[in-house]
Amino acid sequence: MKARLPKGMGGGPQNMNQIIKQAQKMQDDMKVLQDELDVTEYEGVSGSGVVKATVTGKHDVSALKIDPSIVDPEDIEMLEDLIAAAVNDAVSKAKQDSETRMEEITGGISVPGMF
Repeated sequence: MKARLPKGMGGGPQNMNQIIKQAQKMQDDMKVLQDELDVTEYEGVSGSGVVKATVTGKHDVSALKIDPSIVDPEDIEMLEDLIAAAVNDAVSKAKQDSETRMEEITGGISVPGMF
């Protein structure tokens, strides 16, 4: 008894060419999206907005805004914590956006070496 593949599966070189074309398109789409994500900016906030950090999709800090009212020379630790929290918030937003948008392209397929 011969095993049968479901319709659309198998079929030889023609089907393999189609798979290769789809993989190439996915790779091209991912490259375009990665280039877009690299320059996209994400803003993170902490302390109800008194500290704002902006990072790029590459996770580079591009801006940091601190409300002067929060600056207390006697409590530098609190300011450091607020800065770290704002940067972490921005990086988290960048990662989440990247994962969500890549998943749209890959259809949820895990692509080794990519994110």
